[in-house]
This record gives sequence, C-alpha cells and structure tokens, in this order.
Amino acid sequence: MKEEKSISDYQKELAKIDKGRKGARLQDYTSMLILAIVEEVGEMARAYLTKKGRKPRNKRAQTDETYKQELGDIILAIMKLANLRDIDLDKQIKYSLKKIKQRHP
Repeated sequence: MKEEKSISDYQKELAKIDKGRKGARLQDYTSMLILAIVEEVGEMARAYLTKKGRKPRNKRAQTDETYKQELGDIILAIMKLANLRDIDLDKQIKYSLKKIKQRHP
C-alpha cells in the first residue's frame, strides 16, 4: 500500500524546486508569491462562479483550469511562501484546527 504524503513532504519537494531563491531577493520573491496567491484565488473564484452558473457567459473561465485545479495552484503557492519563510505548515494547520474546534465544540 502506498504511503500518504504529509504537507511537509510536499514542502520538501517544493524546496528542491525553489532551491537558491532564499538569497538577497527574498523580499521580492515573497511579495511575488503573495500576489500569486491573490491571483490564484481570483482565478479559482472566477472558475467556480462560471461552473456553478453565476457567470455562465464567462468564456475565458470556461476554457481555463477548473476551480479544483486552481485550488491546487493556491495550495502550492502557499507552500512555497511557507518554505521561503521557514514556516512549518503541519504545525500551523494543527494550530488552526485547534482554534476552530475551540470555537465550535
């Protein structure tokens, strides 16, 4: 049986891809990733609204990636940002889940 990967496993894969980006331009690359996340969220929203009938005439969104594929792009951009800033996403997800559980017992 194939072993499931954790967020940390995927972060390590991305770290190999982005090796060398933590240099002098760290701030520039971080800003670029934040903008990429916002852009991907917009693309996902457009694709979702087109798929679910709220904007059925948006031809561009119908030919681009699906909202499900865009979610993957968002997650990868977040993971890249976390790698750049040495953020353990497994730890942060556990923290956020704990907060949600406390609000909604």
